[in-house]
Amino acid sequence: MKHSFRSFSHLRLPVALALALAGLPAWTSAEEADPAALIAALQGGGHVIYIRHTATEADYADQISAVMGDCSSQRVLSEKGWQQARTIGKAVIDWQIPVGEVLSSQYCRAWQTADLAFGHYEQRPALNFEPAETYTEAQTATMRDNVLPLLVSLPQTGNRVIVGHDDPFEAATGIYPEPQGVAYVLRPDGKGGLTVLGHIAPDAWPAP
Repeated sequence: MKHSFRSFSHLRLPVALALALAGLPAWTSAEEADPAALIAALQGGGHVIYIRHTATEADYADQISAVMGDCSSQRVLSEKGWQQARTIGKAVIDWQIPVGEVLSSQYCRAWQTADLAFGHYEQRPALNFEPAETYTEAQTATMRDNVLPLLVSLPQTGNRVIVGHDDPFEAATGIYPEPQGVAYVLRPDGKGGLTVLGHIAPDAWPAP
């Protein structure tokens, strides 16, 4: 039986419980912090910033037919998306947030967001979608198992930035990240767990 994992976007505690029962890393959710508090946390390093790629020209399930390395087969960033990525990168610089590794999926809209915002990136196939519009339980589990290790491991330096997509993040956390360009701030505990501190919308990064 297939299902769209998106339909479970608000079931946070059941998903965390399911992860725990499966022997997988569970996460906790702190009281939602405002952007200023999140920025203060990031300035100290040791966090993971998961950014859903910025705005695209259209929104459809291109993972069914997308060819990695061929941007013409995929959704691409809109002009708004390019501006959002640059805004995020400028905010990170202005607030002196230390950035270590920058990881992106192989989709053009993800690595372009990473490049525009941070100027460097490393593509990770583990951040890609499974090739379906609705996912089997096995496909959802694959996305979860691919993404979770990148969320729960401690960054070696600064903060780890991940630029990815909605469904893989939801598969790993139970949270559907919206809108495009949103950044979730996660604090791994180094023991296989993490705390979700909050999120910053692409237009909500404050000026210093």
